[in-house]
Amino acid sequence: MKVSSFAFRMWYYFRVGYSTYLSFLLGFATTFVTVYYLAISNIPQLQGVFPHFWAFVIVGVVVGVPVACGIGWFHVKGSALWKSEIDITVEANPYLYKMYPGYWMEAFTPLYLELLVGLKKILEKEGMLTEEDRGRIKDLEEKLEILMKGGYVGVPRTRANMQS
Repeated sequence: MKVSSFAFRMWYYFRVGYSTYLSFLLGFATTFVTVYYLAISNIPQLQGVFPHFWAFVIVGVVVGVPVACGIGWFHVKGSALWKSEIDITVEANPYLYKMYPGYWMEAFTPLYLELLVGLKKILEKEGMLTEEDRGRIKDLEEKLEILMKGGYVGVPRTRANMQS
Protein backbone atom coordinates (compact mmCIF):
# COMPACT_ATOMS: atom_id res chain seq x y z
CA MET A 1 0.00 0.00 0.00
CA LYS A 2 1.37 3.40 -0.96
CA VAL A 3 2.08 5.91 1.79
CA SER A 4 -0.43 8.41 0.35
CA SER A 5 -3.14 5.72 0.21
CA PHE A 6 -2.42 4.74 3.81
CA ALA A 7 -2.48 8.39 4.90
CA PHE A 8 -5.83 9.00 3.17
CA ARG A 9 -7.29 5.89 4.79
CA MET A 10 -6.11 6.99 8.23
CA TRP A 11 -7.52 10.47 7.60
CA TYR A 12 -10.90 8.89 6.76
CA TYR A 13 -10.84 6.62 9.83
CA PHE A 14 -9.87 9.58 12.00
CA ARG A 15 -12.78 11.70 10.70
CA VAL A 16 -15.30 8.87 11.19
CA GLY A 17 -14.06 8.03 14.68
CA TYR A 18 -13.81 11.64 15.76
CA SER A 19 -17.07 12.95 14.29
CA THR A 20 -19.21 9.90 14.98
CA TYR A 21 -17.96 8.88 18.39
CA LEU A 22 -15.59 11.25 20.17
CA SER A 23 -17.22 14.56 19.31
CA PHE A 24 -20.68 13.08 19.86
CA LEU A 25 -19.84 11.86 23.36
CA LEU A 26 -17.92 15.02 24.25
CA GLY A 27 -20.68 17.22 22.85
CA PHE A 28 -23.32 15.28 24.76
CA ALA A 29 -21.43 15.60 28.06
CA THR A 30 -20.43 19.22 27.42
CA THR A 31 -24.00 20.24 26.74
CA PHE A 32 -25.20 18.84 30.07
CA VAL A 33 -22.32 20.38 32.03
CA THR A 34 -22.62 23.76 30.33
CA VAL A 35 -26.39 24.06 30.63
CA TYR A 36 -26.44 22.92 34.24
CA TYR A 37 -23.50 24.90 35.63
CA LEU A 38 -23.95 28.07 33.56
CA ALA A 39 -27.74 28.28 33.43
CA ILE A 40 -29.54 26.13 35.97
CA SER A 41 -27.18 26.73 38.88
CA ASN A 42 -27.59 30.51 38.39
CA ILE A 43 -31.42 30.49 38.23
CA PRO A 44 -32.92 29.78 41.67
CA GLN A 45 -36.28 28.56 40.28
CA LEU A 46 -34.57 25.97 38.06
CA GLN A 47 -32.17 25.00 40.83
CA GLY A 48 -35.23 24.05 42.86
CA VAL A 49 -36.36 21.70 40.07
CA PHE A 50 -32.86 20.28 39.48
CA PRO A 51 -30.99 20.47 42.80
CA HIS A 52 -28.34 18.00 41.63
CA PHE A 53 -26.47 17.59 38.35
CA TRP A 54 -27.35 13.88 38.10
CA ALA A 55 -31.11 14.69 38.32
CA PHE A 56 -30.72 17.09 35.40
CA VAL A 57 -28.81 14.46 33.40
CA ILE A 58 -31.50 11.80 34.02
CA VAL A 59 -34.32 14.14 32.97
CA GLY A 60 -32.25 15.34 30.00
CA VAL A 61 -31.64 11.79 28.80
CA VAL A 62 -35.23 10.65 29.40
CA VAL A 63 -36.58 13.63 27.46
CA GLY A 64 -33.71 14.23 25.02
CA VAL A 65 -33.29 10.72 23.63
CA PRO A 66 -36.92 10.33 22.47
CA VAL A 67 -36.92 13.89 21.08
CA ALA A 68 -33.66 13.19 19.19
CA CYS A 69 -35.13 9.92 17.86
CA GLY A 70 -38.21 11.81 16.66
CA ILE A 71 -36.09 14.43 14.94
CA GLY A 72 -33.98 11.67 13.36
CA TRP A 73 -37.10 9.87 12.14
CA PHE A 74 -38.43 13.11 10.66
CA HIS A 75 -35.06 13.73 8.97
CA VAL A 76 -35.06 10.29 7.32
CA LYS A 77 -38.76 9.52 6.80
CA GLY A 78 -40.75 12.70 7.14
CA SER A 79 -38.90 15.25 5.04
CA ALA A 80 -36.96 15.63 1.81
CA LEU A 81 -33.70 16.18 3.69
CA TRP A 82 -32.52 12.55 3.60
CA LYS A 83 -33.39 12.19 -0.09
CA SER A 84 -31.28 15.26 -0.83
CA GLU A 85 -28.34 13.79 1.09
CA ILE A 86 -28.65 10.50 -0.81
CA ASP A 87 -28.87 12.37 -4.12
CA ILE A 88 -25.60 14.14 -3.33
CA THR A 89 -23.96 10.85 -2.33
CA VAL A 90 -25.10 9.23 -5.57
CA GLU A 91 -23.73 12.15 -7.59
CA ALA A 92 -20.35 11.78 -5.90
CA ASN A 93 -20.08 7.96 -6.00
CA PRO A 94 -17.85 6.85 -8.90
CA TYR A 95 -18.87 3.19 -8.48
CA LEU A 96 -22.28 3.93 -9.96
CA TYR A 97 -20.50 4.38 -13.30
CA LYS A 98 -17.71 1.82 -13.05
CA MET A 99 -17.37 -1.79 -11.93
CA TYR A 100 -16.80 -2.70 -8.31
CA PRO A 101 -13.46 -4.44 -7.91
CA GLY A 102 -13.47 -8.05 -6.80
CA TYR A 103 -16.01 -10.67 -7.73
CA TRP A 104 -18.12 -8.23 -9.78
CA MET A 105 -15.19 -7.49 -12.07
CA GLU A 106 -13.66 -10.96 -11.95
CA ALA A 107 -16.73 -13.23 -12.11
CA PHE A 108 -20.16 -11.68 -12.54
CA THR A 109 -19.48 -9.21 -15.34
CA PRO A 110 -17.57 -11.78 -17.45
CA LEU A 111 -20.45 -14.21 -16.81
CA TYR A 112 -22.99 -11.63 -18.00
CA LEU A 113 -20.89 -11.00 -21.10
CA GLU A 114 -20.67 -14.73 -21.88
CA LEU A 115 -24.42 -15.14 -21.37
CA LEU A 116 -25.07 -12.21 -23.68
CA VAL A 117 -22.75 -13.61 -26.36
CA GLY A 118 -24.34 -17.08 -26.05
CA LEU A 119 -27.85 -15.66 -26.24
CA LYS A 120 -26.87 -13.64 -29.29
CA LYS A 121 -25.59 -16.81 -31.02
CA ILE A 122 -28.81 -18.68 -30.24
CA LEU A 123 -30.98 -15.82 -31.48
CA GLU A 124 -28.91 -15.50 -34.67
CA LYS A 125 -29.12 -19.25 -35.32
CA GLU A 126 -32.89 -19.15 -34.87
CA GLY A 127 -33.19 -16.08 -37.11
CA MET A 128 -34.84 -14.08 -34.35
CA LEU A 129 -32.29 -11.23 -34.17
CA THR A 130 -33.22 -7.92 -35.79
CA GLU A 131 -30.70 -5.21 -36.65
CA GLU A 132 -32.04 -3.17 -33.77
CA ASP A 133 -31.43 -6.11 -31.40
CA ARG A 134 -27.90 -6.55 -32.79
CA GLY A 135 -27.16 -2.88 -32.14
CA ARG A 136 -28.41 -3.02 -28.56
CA ILE A 137 -26.47 -6.23 -27.84
CA LYS A 138 -23.30 -4.79 -29.40
CA ASP A 139 -23.69 -1.67 -27.25
CA LEU A 140 -24.08 -3.81 -24.12
CA GLU A 141 -21.07 -5.95 -25.04
CA GLU A 142 -18.95 -2.82 -25.48
CA LYS A 143 -20.08 -1.40 -22.12
CA LEU A 144 -19.34 -4.68 -20.32
CA GLU A 145 -15.87 -4.78 -21.92
CA ILE A 146 -15.19 -1.19 -20.79
CA LEU A 147 -16.33 -2.01 -17.25
CA MET A 148 -14.14 -5.13 -17.08
CA LYS A 149 -11.13 -2.99 -18.08
CA GLY A 150 -11.84 -0.56 -15.23
CA GLY A 151 -13.45 2.17 -17.29
CA TYR A 152 -16.60 4.22 -16.78
CA VAL A 153 -19.95 3.97 -18.57
CA GLY A 154 -22.73 6.51 -18.45
CA VAL A 155 -22.59 10.12 -17.37
CA PRO A 156 -22.44 10.87 -13.66
CA ARG A 157 -25.38 12.91 -12.44
CA THR A 158 -24.28 16.37 -11.47
CA ARG A 159 -26.20 19.48 -10.70
CA ALA A 160 -25.08 20.96 -14.04
CA ASN A 161 -26.43 18.17 -16.26
CA MET A 162 -29.58 17.63 -14.15
CA GLN A 163 -30.79 21.13 -15.01
CA SER A 164 -30.35 20.78 -18.78
